[in-house]
Amino acid sequence: MNINSRMDAGTLCVGVEGRLDTMTAPELEAALGRDMPAAEQLVLDFSKLDYISSAGLRVLLAAHKTMSRKGGMKVIHVNEIVKEVFDVTGFSDILTVE
Repeated sequence: MNINSRMDAGTLCVGVEGRLDTMTAPELEAALGRDMPAAEQLVLDFSKLDYISSAGLRVLLAAHKTMSRKGGMKVIHVNEIVKEVFDVTGFSDILTVE
């Protein structure tokens, strides 16, 4: 998995590429933990994310909880496979998905 982060006027933009699963979720969690304190908003770009497991969903839920006390969080460019996981687990109702 590759993670690309950049801060733009208080918005942390994080692109995730590959698989977000039990093995790679700690990498995203560490990157978000390092960069989120300085961010007012979080945008996760999943245009190159192939798969997400429950471990990845846990990281998203923790990030959502943290960012909901700030300016919020949204997930963009979600493919059909990841969207189906969001729909089945109810994350589509929790997260802002564009």
